[in-house]
Amino acid sequence: MQFFVYIAIMQIKIDQQDCMLMPKIARQIFTLAGLFFLALTPVTWSAELVMLERDGCVWCMRWDEEVGPIYPKTAESKTAPLRRVDIDEPWPDDLVNIAKDQFTPTFILVDDGKEIGRMRGYAGDEFFWVLLDEMLGKLAL
Repeated sequence: MQFFVYIAIMQIKIDQQDCMLMPKIARQIFTLAGLFFLALTPVTWSAELVMLERDGCVWCMRWDEEVGPIYPKTAESKTAPLRRVDIDEPWPDDLVNIAKDQFTPTFILVDDGKEIGRMRGYAGDEFFWVLLDEMLGKLAL
């Protein structure tokens, strides 16, 4: 049996026998140090799926019912997490290079501040997934 301790990106392999020879306090400090470095590593996405919406949007509510609960659990969400933007609120500063849209819902795939693709409207979950896959295919992963 072997234990693996990850410190940042470097992997240190420790055999069980070596681990037993190490004093208990040293093992605890070593483990805490590894966890500390992992906690300092920020999780960042370069791409995100921006959903433009507004209060009272019937098609936004339909998307929320049909896709909303599923999306965070999908591979697509890992590539492009969902970000909601209310078009009746001030436009976010980090989206200044992205054209506003009055049609809701509108889904904009953004990567490093640049628009990769845009999907206006929601015509059902099957149509949504097909168009989203096409947009995601344009990403340089």
